Amino acid sequence: MIRGDDLRATLIGFAGALCVLAVLVWGVGIDKTIDALAGASLPVLLGIVAIAICWLGAWGMSLHTVLRVLGAPITVPAAVLVFAGATFANNVTPFGQAGGEPVSALLISRASDSEYETGLAAIASVDALNFVPSIGLALVGLGYFTTSITFGENLEYATIAVVAFAIVVPIAVVLGWRNRYRLERIAVDSLAPLLQRLGELVPRRSAPSRAALEGRIEGFFTAVERVATNPRGLVFALVFSTAGWVGLATSLWLSLFALGHTVSPAVVLVAIPTGAMASITPLPGGLGGVEAVLGALVLATTGLPLATVTAAVLIHRGATYLLPTVIGGGTAAVLADR
Repeated sequence: MIRGDDLRATLIGFAGALCVLAVLVWGVGIDKTIDALAGASLPVLLGIVAIAICWLGAWGMSLHTVLRVLGAPITVPAAVLVFAGATFANNVTPFGQAGGEPVSALLISRASDSEYETGLAAIASVDALNFVPSIGLALVGLGYFTTSITFGENLEYATIAVVAFAIVVPIAVVLGWRNRYRLERIAVDSLAPLLQRLGELVPRRSAPSRAALEGRIEGFFTAVERVATNPRGLVFALVFSTAGWVGLATSLWLSLFALGHTVSPAVVLVAIPTGAMASITPLPGGLGGVEAVLGALVLATTGLPLATVTAAVLIHRGATYLLPTVIGGGTAAVLADR
């Protein structure tokens, strides 16, 4: 059940995101964008929907692999549906994955009949594994562009962002893991008094003890360590993750192809991972921010008409944002009712 405050925050976030999209389309020209969309090939559009389903399936298989390593296996169809539910959570909460992961962990734990910290470790592991091929594919695309085109301002910004993520994120992960017990103490010291006060306010609910909190966090660390020390599971999860990124890139490439334009694969290999970084904006699922980044990068690397690029981005996001939101919303509703 969504609380009134959460619902209002979500609705305000969507209103802000839709305003950003409206401004983007208005700046390009509504009539021009609609004309470009009207010329899209229907068979190719159906292919884009199929590719979006394959992308969900690939990342659902990555989640399935991680859950097997954690000893909480579920069927492949269930894993795909649960991942769609996790994507739904990311798409309707601010700051993308950072905002949606707590809800995603709850959905996973209910679907797999496992502890909450196991679900949190599973989705955190999948997100971490997804980072590796995304940066790798982006660097391959940027490497191609260094030999073929002159870098414009937008491409320079993309290069800086990709390189910064490739350096900062692994360092942060390593430092965080090495200092995990210090972080555990900080978390317990911060959460215990807060939960104690909440327990006094909520009827028939008692706050967890410090020992219980420590046990939960230890369980999360143990689960993450089990995934990190299973080479076979890591390889399979990375293969599925890479397949998912290729599927997303193919969706954007086909969106341009549906409008009659063929571009270099390097264009979408750079645009898709860089656009994903924009999902950390405070808008639900990065809606508005992701579209702006994708459009800017495709425009900078292809020189296509702005209305065509905007239409292609809208087609791609329609398949990869709306589809999992609809499917995942239904999954989340069923699991929440359990």
